[in-house]
Parts: sequence; C-alpha cells; structure tokens
Amino acid sequence: MEFPEFTPGLTARVELTVTDADTAQSQGSGDVPVLATPRVLALAEAATVAATARHIPGGITTVGVRAEISHQSPTPVGRQVYALATLAKVEGPRLFFDVVVRRDDVLVAEVLVERRVLDRQRFIEKALS
Repeated sequence: MEFPEFTPGLTARVELTVTDADTAQSQGSGDVPVLATPRVLALAEAATVAATARHIPGGITTVGVRAEISHQSPTPVGRQVYALATLAKVEGPRLFFDVVVRRDDVLVAEVLVERRVLDRQRFIEKALS
C-alpha cells in the first residue's frame, strides 16, 4: 500500500471547553479542579489527527508513538482552550508536530507529538494477535 506524502506546514485547530470530566481530579492525575495534563495531551493529539485527516486515503491511518509535553498554566472549569498543531517535519512514515495549547493569550502547554503513518488493517490485526 502506498502512503500519502505530507508537506510540513499542515495545521489544524481543535477547541475544548473545560468541564469537570476534564480536570485532574476526574482524570486521576492530581487533586485540583483544573484542566488535567492527560486531557491536554489528548487535545494536542486530536489536533494532529485533524491536521492530516483530509490527506489520508482509505486504509491508511496515523498513530501516536511519542509525545513530550510542557504544561505551563492551569485552566479552570468553564474556560475554553484550543490546540493548534503544525506539521514541522516529515521523515518517511514519521510525522513530527509542534502543538501549542492556549487559553486566549495565555500559553497553557507546548507539546511535541510524533505520529507514524501505517496500514490501518495490518495495525489492527497485529494489535489483536
């Protein structure tokens, strides 16, 4: 199966209004009622998926294989944040994204995400074996 070619510079933005379910208390990553770091990472990954989604033919997918996160500012329930993912580099099937998560003008987090392009069915078969 032939993989699509991706060009650095692809972007996508994903938004989230923080709810009780998104907090460190609910996610089990702490005991404070603010946006949880695991939820920040999930939002960042969602933005990377959105950046490539319209360029992926049937039978192909990307999976997250590595992430590095710097969670810098707390966000309370009720506030909106957004993740902006930018494809920074492509090395064969490896895609490297820079993601910034912001609340208005406040930098909430910076996330580096590596995804791998692969055959969707073969991946599922391997996972189930």
